[in-house]
Amino acid sequence: MGAVGWFSRMRGRRTESGRDAAMESATVAHLEDFLRTRRGVEAFIEQPTTMTRATVLLIAHDGEWTRRSVNSVDWARRFASRHRLPAYDAGVVGYPQRMRDYNSRRRSG
Repeated sequence: MGAVGWFSRMRGRRTESGRDAAMESATVAHLEDFLRTRRGVEAFIEQPTTMTRATVLLIAHDGEWTRRSVNSVDWARRFASRHRLPAYDAGVVGYPQRMRDYNSRRRSG
């Protein structure tokens, strides 16, 4: 059996270690803190690429934002639904102008 067979069997079998659980817990805590301390928050879900995991980008009413890697797009959608956030596919709708304006203000300030 060649290396290709070995890798194909391993795909999708990753088990959640204590480190993964701690990372997810920290991610949830950070995202929920952002929600608690900002208003008008929307979720923009970014698809995974060959180099990065799926991410969720939370953007507040004034354009302030935070991004975190998440386990999957489904996880991000469930998080948004559980917190009653409007959720968009960032690859389809893009990012709101208020985020670009916020970034511009931060660079020039």
